[in-house]
Amino acid sequence: MLQNKSFLSFLLFIILGITSCKKEVKPNPEIKQDVAKSELKYADGFSITHNENFKIITINSPWPKSEKTYKYVLVNKSILPKITFNKDEFDGIITTPIEKIVVTSTTHIPALELLGVQETLIGFPGTDYISSKKTRARIDSGDVRELGKNEGINTEVLLNLNPDLVVAFGVDGKSKSLETIKNANIPVIYNGDWVEKSALAKAEWIKFFGVLYNKQKVADSIFNSIEKDYLEAKKIAAKVTKQPTILSGAMYKDIWYLPNGASTEAQILKDANVNYLWSETTGTGSLALNFETVFDKAKTADLWLSPSYYSSFEALEKGNEHYTKFDAFKNKNIYTFSNTTGETGGVLYYELGTARPDLVLKDIIKICHPELLQNYTPYFFKPLK
Repeated sequence: MLQNKSFLSFLLFIILGITSCKKEVKPNPEIKQDVAKSELKYADGFSITHNENFKIITINSPWPKSEKTYKYVLVNKSILPKITFNKDEFDGIITTPIEKIVVTSTTHIPALELLGVQETLIGFPGTDYISSKKTRARIDSGDVRELGKNEGINTEVLLNLNPDLVVAFGVDGKSKSLETIKNANIPVIYNGDWVEKSALAKAEWIKFFGVLYNKQKVADSIFNSIEKDYLEAKKIAAKVTKQPTILSGAMYKDIWYLPNGASTEAQILKDANVNYLWSETTGTGSLALNFETVFDKAKTADLWLSPSYYSSFEALEKGNEHYTKFDAFKNKNIYTFSNTTGETGGVLYYELGTARPDLVLKDIIKICHPELLQNYTPYFFKPLK
């Protein structure tokens, strides 16, 4: 019995010794999930999760009626070797800092410039569409390469440039060019700013670029300034009691296309406190109507905004002599943004209008309520020539 007790005591001593010498197993300190999530005021198309040593960008709506969400992890290249990510969980692993980038929409250019990172842009499909003087100077000096057309990017040139990231936009997620780029281990992230349902929601996508460049506070500050400017202008316009009637758009072949009542264009007209004649319609895209329907409702409209691509009264009349029957044509009350272009013909509105809805709103307020915003000169919209 004594021997058994002695043996048990010895065994217990050994077990305690092993236990005391055993190192405590700790989780990988480099991976800590869901530390914080960025709050977005208007945008629904993306979200940002901040973790201890990396961030996750989720793209909810890269194009209309998208059935798939995309997740990307954003991690500093110095930390990446210490972390193992499940590649099946993410649609791309983006390493920072981003030193070379390719973007594919002119709406992406203002975000780069506002954040002061335009020097990282090395390629773009359709450089002639870019209006910004800053970026045009970089194009002219050869720092930004032409990549062909968006629907068929010159992948040979792009792969030779070897960017850290390609920011794309898509209409259905099917692109042979983008698949080729992904297969070359160059991450491709979708930007869905154009899918958002309000002007401020679209502008808030500067925060998307802010997180890519680790400039979240700068992006927040820029957006807050734009939002403040927009809401102040809206408040000023709300005091007006007289609402001019507004016609918009023009015909393509036999169909007149104009903004639907729930589109961002129509919402800006509402915030400008004008009587857009189709404001009660539903839908976020364009209305497609015949000429008679438009003429019956808008023959006496006070103003005609955005008459498609027409740049002059002469061009309008040549396009269709029926345009001359509208009072807005007779009274020379037609305004367009198509004549405000860059050196190579790119329309500035299509580039900067998404990022600066405050300027778009103030343009329309100044045109429709000339007594307001006394010291403001319209930025995009000018009288038709």
